[in-house]
Amino acid sequence: MNKIYVFSGLGVDKRVYGNIDFGTLDVEFIDWIQPLENENLENYAFRISKKITGENPILIGLSFGGMLSVEISKIIKVKKIILIASAKNKFELPFSFKLSGKLKLNQLLPNSILKHHNFILNWLFGIESNEEKQLLKSILQDTDSNFLKWAINEIVNWKNQIYPENCIHIHGSQDRIIPIKNVKADFVIENGGHFMTVNKAKEIEKIILNLIKK
Repeated sequence: MNKIYVFSGLGVDKRVYGNIDFGTLDVEFIDWIQPLENENLENYAFRISKKITGENPILIGLSFGGMLSVEISKIIKVKKIILIASAKNKFELPFSFKLSGKLKLNQLLPNSILKHHNFILNWLFGIESNEEKQLLKSILQDTDSNFLKWAINEIVNWKNQIYPENCIHIHGSQDRIIPIKNVKADFVIENGGHFMTVNKAKEIEKIILNLIKK
């Protein structure tokens, strides 16, 4: 069976997959690496792809990790890409992202704000319980603010226009960060938000296992 490499989203780590049981699948979670000064996402993808040693692997990417998976698929041959709450290309990102990138509004955000957990973030992520609030707060505290700022800049300036081959897209109907109206999803999780790997984990788990075992 092909090895599976899993990427987390922006500002989060593999803890957001904690409720998904991958069973006996050969899964490796890839930790983020520090970006170089003025590095673009394409070059970052090239460097982090060196961690992928399995032949013809399956990539699973959540949010920003999905965008990174798309870029990696341009560098190495992959069997399949499974995107969760993500975008296949720049056309699936909301207009507000593109406007922010064009006007460089994202660069005005101080680093301290990016790590500040608040009710707006809870709403954007679709947080449903106090346990989820604490999980997001804990992850944000552990995330490097310079990485956050770099990654946000790469998201709002993402140039990819192609639809990757062998790509399956799982998206939530209530995603407030990447609204589903812009997305061509293969599987829609009803009432799923951007945190749905946590609070809709069993639905996503079932889809992933079925896709990989085909």
